[in-house]
Amino acid sequence: MVVSAPLLVWGAGAIGGTIGAYLVRAGHAVTFVDIVEDHVAAIAATGLAIEGPVDAFRVASPAETPDTLSGRYDRVLLCIKGQHTEAAVRSLAPFLADEGYAVSVQNGLNEPAMAALLGRERVIGCFVNFGADYLEPGRIHFGGRGAVVLGELDGEITPRLRALLDVFRDFEPDAKASANIWGYLWGKLGYGALLFATALGNESIADALAQPAHRALYRVLGEEVMRVADAGGIAPEGFNGFDPAGFVPGADPALAERSMAAMVAHNRGSAKSHSGVWRDLAVRKRPTEVEPMIGAVVREAQARGIETPLLARLVAMIHEVEEGRRPLDRANIDELAAQVA
Repeated sequence: MVVSAPLLVWGAGAIGGTIGAYLVRAGHAVTFVDIVEDHVAAIAATGLAIEGPVDAFRVASPAETPDTLSGRYDRVLLCIKGQHTEAAVRSLAPFLADEGYAVSVQNGLNEPAMAALLGRERVIGCFVNFGADYLEPGRIHFGGRGAVVLGELDGEITPRLRALLDVFRDFEPDAKASANIWGYLWGKLGYGALLFATALGNESIADALAQPAHRALYRVLGEEVMRVADAGGIAPEGFNGFDPAGFVPGADPALAERSMAAMVAHNRGSAKSHSGVWRDLAVRKRPTEVEPMIGAVVREAQARGIETPLLARLVAMIHEVEEGRRPLDRANIDELAAQVA
């Protein structure tokens, strides 16, 4: 355990709540910030509870809303939905010390937006793939461990990155630093394209990925993401069963089959059976992160003159579900799969 100066965890939901609770338990000084007043009140009153098969414990730690927060912090972990990044960064900027930095502990490509507002040298990238869900104020379900990777945006392995890694290992002992954080973020986009497709129905991640009838769909979705990554000079990294090599255009389909079988096995080992995308659509009835994730890939593809018709249709279908114009049903995945030649 390495006890460090106080951290600010901006966003105390599934990701921030889980990481922050572990850091508190390890002896780190953590202040939680969240816009959900009931959640903040619950943490302040009775602590933050982590539940599930991985661990079960409760920690006491300061919790504030952005309006009640004071002070300045050397390190801020930004743990919010990607579509709220710019607004959140503008809110947290006054609380970030002049020589401090913020870590994008999020889904999607949010680091460029953060760097534009804070300065590139004040941002560290982060990739996470563990399974957790916000249950209700003061309660987080931690369903399964997954990869955690940190990286400087320019690929350097700096002293501050090593120090931050020591902190994160109090949450995930197998966390690592990488000189290719962009590769992990694009790898997550490839995997994320598959997850968004599974979320169009009501089956678990594992059951949906295991369907032979949809394997070609998942392969082509991954191929479209990998094509855009390659055009940008990115070398995507693999994790938790996802092997980018299986989704490179022209790859042996058997590689993708093995990768999907490994992803099925990984997800069957987690108590988090459904993706956060599915929970946003089916349980929380709120917009997903489709725009900062899959939409970002489509926009990058358009800028480079690359066609990604399946990803574009996936984005449109997710929005139709969000807007109540399309019910969640396996027929949606069938419809998307029918577009694969």
